[in-house]
Amino acid sequence: MTPMPWSYVWFIPLLPFAGFLVNGTLGRRMPRVVVGTVALLFTALPAALVAWLWMTMCSAGAPASFDSTIRPFGYDWIATSGFHVDFTFAVDHLTLIMLVVVTGVGFIIHIYSVGYMAHEEGYWRFFAYLNLFMFFMSVLVLAENFLLLFVGWEGVGLASYLLIGFYFKKASAANAGKKAFIVNRIGDFGFLLAMFVLIAHFGTLSFKDVFATLARHPEWQQPGVHFITAIALLLLLGAAGKSAQIPLYIWLPDAMEGPTPVSALIHAATMVTAGVYMVARCHALFDSSPTAMTVVALIGAATAIIAASIGMVQHDIKRVLAYSTISQLGYMFLACGVGAYAAGIFHLLTHAFFKALLFLAAGSVIHALSGQQDMRSMGGLRTRIPITFCTMSAGVFAIAGIPPFAGFFSKDEILYRTFTSPNPLHIVLWLVGLLTAGMTSFYMFRLWFKTFFGEPRPDPNATSHSSIHESPWSMLLPLCVLALLSVIGGWVGIPAALGGDNRIERFLDPVFANGAATATVATTGHGLELTLALISVLVAAAGFYVAYIFYCKKPGTADALAERNNRIYNLVEHKYWIDEFYGAFLVAPLQIFAGFVLQLMVDRAIVNGSGAAAGAGVRGLAWIERKQISGNIRSYAGWLAIGAAAVIAVMIFGNVMKGHL
Repeated sequence: MTPMPWSYVWFIPLLPFAGFLVNGTLGRRMPRVVVGTVALLFTALPAALVAWLWMTMCSAGAPASFDSTIRPFGYDWIATSGFHVDFTFAVDHLTLIMLVVVTGVGFIIHIYSVGYMAHEEGYWRFFAYLNLFMFFMSVLVLAENFLLLFVGWEGVGLASYLLIGFYFKKASAANAGKKAFIVNRIGDFGFLLAMFVLIAHFGTLSFKDVFATLARHPEWQQPGVHFITAIALLLLLGAAGKSAQIPLYIWLPDAMEGPTPVSALIHAATMVTAGVYMVARCHALFDSSPTAMTVVALIGAATAIIAASIGMVQHDIKRVLAYSTISQLGYMFLACGVGAYAAGIFHLLTHAFFKALLFLAAGSVIHALSGQQDMRSMGGLRTRIPITFCTMSAGVFAIAGIPPFAGFFSKDEILYRTFTSPNPLHIVLWLVGLLTAGMTSFYMFRLWFKTFFGEPRPDPNATSHSSIHESPWSMLLPLCVLALLSVIGGWVGIPAALGGDNRIERFLDPVFANGAATATVATTGHGLELTLALISVLVAAAGFYVAYIFYCKKPGTADALAERNNRIYNLVEHKYWIDEFYGAFLVAPLQIFAGFVLQLMVDRAIVNGSGAAAGAGVRGLAWIERKQISGNIRSYAGWLAIGAAAVIAVMIFGNVMKGHL
């Protein structure tokens, strides 16, 4: 009998972990070519296994609904009286799409890293961390229960801390790693509380059992039942930390301190999409709470437009892409908030393609300019690095929503589902999404024009323009693959209004069949969908045109406009002073509390003080005892006399007291 591919699913996380162990323990003593080969081999094999899974599930005669559960070790993980958790993996259609993103895009980033990190110190350490990241992300995606998902969740946070702070001798990189780690702990606290509430009300952490129990109790979805809303909002807090949503988005721009392949891995394919995946996975809980759904939509919309506005005025090429990531994640949360989970996952898929491409292409630009990241010191590069220019152009057009590139179809699906949502705020949410689309087009074409067009503006302290060269093929080949996916990757979701059948939505139907994505979306004709698509294309074209005027046809226009609106420009350029606000009203008070209360009062006064007092007491008793046992007969006689006098005094005092009584 031919074995089924899901019988080997546990190899998907195991192989990257094996790569981590090999490079982490032996990599220092191995040649770089061996280190790179190990890292690539142990990520290529999981990608091949996922491809086998995909072909099996999409083959003729495959079941419409697929759900396979795997217990790699065959025994209970945690078992107590009345409660147990299994170490169990599960595969369904949503899992498969996430595995394609994690292993496929992750493998491409590994190939790129071989060339990009070729001359860096700690080469073995970098690939060990990358493999560790892939291991934890695979565990997160494959987990069948909340607790195992949380293990992957925390592991991804640890690996991202190591990767962001890879240049640990650089203070800004070390601080960025700590910032990411600490901010994510805030969200993780919400996740932990959600699990405690789940245990209290459901008695299990298994996805299947929780959702089945919820389906058996429709009365829990009534307005007066609040624990479902509490669970959903606590899970949202965890998702906001991992996927950089308001108010926990501040760590993501600073994560740019890590190497560029790390930026691509964290911002495109893996860590930041974990929150979106978790919300989609728990759609049954969110669907049961209209309040939680509205909060998800509002947070997503607010994050999308605020991050887009900040990205419009950034000068560091990687920071523009970082705020773009935050904005696009807001789009995904907006889709989930209006019940369009399939549209959100569709955008997650296309975003992985074009955002990984944009970051890796930005790395190629930085490599060509010997580390320069400021777009004000670029310009005219399209003729010097033509392959990077062509591939990055595909990513720019895709994220801007220009048809027929991938981003157009997924972004348009989100806008259409938002407009037709029964949410009372659907028109406002749609307008915010539409405005964000125009802003996205503007800042991406701003990046495009400032980097590749116009006259060269080299930094006088940097490499001369004549030394600029194209990247090696180990970096260019991944760009070409991702560029192709950025063009055609969205064709799996072409809607019926445009002549397609939205295959990705049909593929995800078994997962979201009972969700709001199918239950509450209004049935409308193709005319409305075509009209909304045309409006979004016109808005994207407007963004392109404004960027062309500002940065190509009349290059000084943007600077003059910024001077005339200096206060607004400074507010946005300084990111609305959010970091400073957190520093003044959260970080500083906590530091004062930690310094005076915890360090001085608790640590020094109570902990150290009690230890010192105990030591002094012991020394005092020892001194008294030492005086008593001196070896001097006259001293012994004196102590004997004192003791006898004390006994006589007690006896006399006792008799006197009896006489009075």
